[in-house]
Amino acid sequence: MQYRTLGRTGVQVGSLALGAMNFGRIGRTTQDEVTALVDAAVEGGINLIDTADMYGGGESEEMVGKAIAGRRDDIVLATKAGMPMGEGPNHRGGSRRWLVTALDDSLRRLGVDHIDLYQLHRWDPATDDEETLSALTDLQRAGKIRYFGSSTFPAHRLVQAQWAARENRLSRYVTEQPSYSILQRGAEAHVLPVTEQYGLGVLAWSPLASGWLSGAIREGREITTNRSTFMPQRFDLTVPANRARLDAVERLAGVAEEAGLTMIQLALGFVTAHPAVSCAIIGPRTPDHLRSQLAAADTVLSTDVLDAIDAIVAPGTDLAAHEKNDTPPALLDPSLRRR
Repeated sequence: MQYRTLGRTGVQVGSLALGAMNFGRIGRTTQDEVTALVDAAVEGGINLIDTADMYGGGESEEMVGKAIAGRRDDIVLATKAGMPMGEGPNHRGGSRRWLVTALDDSLRRLGVDHIDLYQLHRWDPATDDEETLSALTDLQRAGKIRYFGSSTFPAHRLVQAQWAARENRLSRYVTEQPSYSILQRGAEAHVLPVTEQYGLGVLAWSPLASGWLSGAIREGREITTNRSTFMPQRFDLTVPANRARLDAVERLAGVAEEAGLTMIQLALGFVTAHPAVSCAIIGPRTPDHLRSQLAAADTVLSTDVLDAIDAIVAPGTDLAAHEKNDTPPALLDPSLRRR
């Protein structure tokens, strides 16, 4: 496992991190299975575990807490808040009122007294940056979190948040967690240049593009991945974007074969090759998934392979732009762009 500095924090993290979204009901995993995955990941050199309060309605955090009991100091523990955690309008977002409550709930579920990296799961347009940063700074000063970061922020909001922190003499986001893979390269155009400019660590999520780059999805095969069972629209081959992804996958499979790599090695090696990326978050559901992904930990792609990838999916291009989670609200709600 390669280790890298997480932004400017001084914290060393493996080039692969363990994502916990599949822990519990989403991935149909038991506590024993989760603990075994964590054991194997740590043995393989992974030291950062990333979860979120909304994964399984808190179930993932509870499972992670039990799995890391007795070795807390060896784990860089990351979680997220901000997504809905109930029907109430104030059980979400980036307000001081909610973040203070959400953090205490996460600490309780995880069974720990502090979080190493606390991340705002999505930008909250309804809350001022100063409000959110002030709350996070106070939680940091109280010793409940060591650092805080953002997740899936558009580039202009990253810049705005950095400015707001400086203007108001508050602590700043030190990491960003964007979606980034061979098939979703839009982050290269705006987000990653901003993270490099401000020295933010980058934890790339969905580096296997929801399983499209796992090797299990190929032309002529029935798509039976776990993700396809609850997100079928993302794998419907009558949708042009999905057809384009499958076409790209077939061409990428040829690149991987010629280079003597698995598709997973190609996909993870691509993401971790970008100089802005601190680590790629993998989300295994089974021990076999984990083993195949750990095998890519030290993969270094040659210039020829990276050039071949560029020829298939152009830099800065998203093959499924409609799936991005950082779209400005005005593009989704017509009333916000009409006077």
